[in-house]
Amino acid sequence: MNTKQLYQKFLDCNSIIDIDSRSISKGSIFFAIKGENFDGNKFADEALKKGSKLAVIDSDEINFNNNRNIIKVDDSLKALQDLALYHRKRLKSKILAITGSNGKTTSKELIHSILSTSYKTTSTEGNFNNHIGVPLSLLKIKGDTEFSVIELGANNFGEIDFLTKIAEPDYGYITNFGKAHLEGFKNISGVVRAKTELYNWLIINNKILILNYDDPEQIKFKSSNHFSFGSKLEANYMFEIIESDNVIVKCNNIVYESNLYGDYNFSNVCSAIAIGLEFGIDPKLIRKKLKNFSSNNNRSEIIRINNKNVILDAYNANPTSVEFAIRSFIKNKGTKALVLGDMFELGENSAIEHKKIIDIADELNIDRCIFIGEEFYKAKQDSVKNIFFKTKEDFYELGDIIQEENILIKGSRGMQMEDVLKNNMI
Repeated sequence: MNTKQLYQKFLDCNSIIDIDSRSISKGSIFFAIKGENFDGNKFADEALKKGSKLAVIDSDEINFNNNRNIIKVDDSLKALQDLALYHRKRLKSKILAITGSNGKTTSKELIHSILSTSYKTTSTEGNFNNHIGVPLSLLKIKGDTEFSVIELGANNFGEIDFLTKIAEPDYGYITNFGKAHLEGFKNISGVVRAKTELYNWLIINNKILILNYDDPEQIKFKSSNHFSFGSKLEANYMFEIIESDNVIVKCNNIVYESNLYGDYNFSNVCSAIAIGLEFGIDPKLIRKKLKNFSSNNNRSEIIRINNKNVILDAYNANPTSVEFAIRSFIKNKGTKALVLGDMFELGENSAIEHKKIIDIADELNIDRCIFIGEEFYKAKQDSVKNIFFKTKEDFYELGDIIQEENILIKGSRGMQMEDVLKNNMI
């Protein structure tokens, strides 16, 4: 069955795709995807029994007794990706692709929020930003959607290029280049090379780049078809930061207030405002939406507990985002404590990058620093104010309740540092 024929089947199934037999939508088309620890082909029959109308499989080893509701293809994942591209080419929606080392999910949600004031808008759900998530996100875009904000993620070279060719964006924005996924990218130069695969595709296809003029790497692309923002006068949308505790900025003599914490959110806020203005949205609507926007899912949440200000930023972490968070955090008035969990996917750079974070905390003379995880523990050093634990359980058992007035909690998603709050350590 070719992609055109499969697309008709997709339409017949109410344009609903399922890949998890545990949560089936009635009348959907189920794609049997293989993973490292599972084979979706084994669950195709279950998906049909639970309500899927059709199942796409790629196995010759499982006997489905010539079931007419089974569609056999050479590769289910490739079929899903080809279907997504076929669908994308038929959409009227403008697609804005976003990638970067830090802040891409927050920026995506901000941009979506502001665009939705004036356009029918959709965006990537959660972190569905990989070779499976991007096709699924594209296939959820409806015919009447005007703007779609699609997040692209990668941990190795060529992945952004691959995803960009499926999404075929009209606009592209890179939040920044930080020390993330160094296991695959090796160093910051590798990160830049990988992320700018998005800009390279846009340039070749005469699409529009959205550039942060405060980033020297992005300025290199300014001769291309683009619009820009930043604190520099030559940017199309020039911003001044008024306050960084809760980010407040000014553009064209209009002040925009947000509830986002930390000056590392400055570019996230500015990019969303600039995009809204570029697409003709009334500044009054932008101001209202921005003021009411709240971060959640453990991203820079400010929580008041026992007369303490807790900044919970435990959605993810890498050396760049952790340093940004710490340097912003120290601007708070009053005593301060860090509770930092390990940073993952750093490969051979892990030891040195964890040591650098410890050194930064020492340099800034923070009142108390609690480091949790095997990588931080390997780099531990004798200090009155630095305390190291191999696991969170060790911390819960041996640590004291944190008394400082301001507390920053951050770590990679796998560390689940939000558990520190649940275990009453504050």
